[in-house]
Amino acid sequence: MAKTRLIPDDTHPITVEPTAGQVRIRSGDTIVADTAKSLTLQEASYPPVAYIPLTAIDPSLLRHSDTETYCPYKGDASYYDLVTPDGVIEDAAWTYTEPYDNVSEIAGHLAFYPDKVVITVS
Repeated sequence: MAKTRLIPDDTHPITVEPTAGQVRIRSGDTIVADTAKSLTLQEASYPPVAYIPLTAIDPSLLRHSDTETYCPYKGDASYYDLVTPDGVIEDAAWTYTEPYDNVSEIAGHLAFYPDKVVITVS
């Protein structure tokens, strides 16, 4: 079954830009990421999403999940559980390993759900 693939336009714009400032991802007392090299993806009227370079995240905190989703604008997403001393947060983050050309900059980056971790930008 073919997946519908859509291109951003004036009715559904998507931008990817460097985040202005330092982004910190925290779960309890665990600092998951602290970087000045994140990207902000703004899609249509959705809230902006910080995409953190995988190199800025301790890989021992991530466990690949079986969850997968599809976005017709960005491509196939795979998910990660966050494993901290306080426990496991299932499907806390997602990534587009091979994002579509219009958002290719987010390859090699991970985004976190703001209701599962604390995200601050300073």
